[in-house]
Amino acid sequence: MISKIDRKFNTRRKHIRVRRKISGTAERPRLCIYRSNKNLFAQLIDDVAGNTLVAASTLDKEVKIKLANKEAAKEVGALIAKKATKKGIENVVFDRSGYQYH
Repeated sequence: MISKIDRKFNTRRKHIRVRRKISGTAERPRLCIYRSNKNLFAQLIDDVAGNTLVAASTLDKEVKIKLANKEAAKEVGALIAKKATKKGIENVVFDRSGYQYH
């Protein structure tokens, strides 16, 4: 009998594989992306201290597009970049969270 593929388990396994290789510091935090069906979330995380330094999502008032699509991703990216430069953060480590990036 063919067993059903557990997509949540596979996604979690990919995420763990990616996280083993990267870590964020205060000078170069980790840019973590989360995609749900309706929204996009982005955070800059200092893994040494365990703090979220900056966060942005499609739920913020500054973002005009309230969906999880390419245009919303551009707006969320611009918003988190603006917030990061205000805090003095220039470089980040990109955490793709198991999603494809190409």
